[in-house]
Amino acid sequence: MKWRHSPKHRFRNKTSFHSTLTTSIDLLRHGVTENSQRYCGSTNYPLTGLGWTQMWHAVNSQSTPWQHIVTSPLTRCADFAHALGQRYSIPVTQDDRIREIHFGDWEDRSSAELMHTDAGALSRFWQNPLDHPPPNGEHLLDFKARVLSAWEDIQQQFCGRKVLLITHGGVIRMIVCHILQHSLERALDIDVRHASIRHARIDHAGTYRVTLDPNSSL
Repeated sequence: MKWRHSPKHRFRNKTSFHSTLTTSIDLLRHGVTENSQRYCGSTNYPLTGLGWTQMWHAVNSQSTPWQHIVTSPLTRCADFAHALGQRYSIPVTQDDRIREIHFGDWEDRSSAELMHTDAGALSRFWQNPLDHPPPNGEHLLDFKARVLSAWEDIQQQFCGRKVLLITHGGVIRMIVCHILQHSLERALDIDVRHASIRHARIDHAGTYRVTLDPNSSL
């Protein structure tokens, strides 16, 4: 599935000495993990062999010579990030703010299990994750705040450079919602497949603009 419309833009008045630069940030979700069918936000499962293959295939299909890698500290992201950085001599930074959302009482449980024990709460979460978070889980507004804090800092720190962000489905959904100005209630409508890549371009010329490449994978 591809983005079906022309690129959406997010505009904001912003000027700086970086005014002629363009920053490229690629958003890569980790590959398949052990127990991928479970809610594993903070649960630290590693990639499977298939997950590693997916990740290498994803990066090998790209032509972008990344100058820096920023990764979630969770092993399903960080292990591959360090392997990629070592192979191509790319510096790697871990940022705790782009770890996955914490699912509280649902951590390490599958949807099938929850349908037997907490079907009503699970259905409400699927319909509106903003108003119906998992019991004792991280609220979506708190999750959004920490992710966007990292997103803004990464844009500033690596202004004018090409960066690969290796992270999680939830994190990518927050960033895409932010760029496209979608409501958080629609976050789960955004399909983020394992080892898929989205390309963001930040134009610092005059008006600050973030563009999602329409050819980004979904």
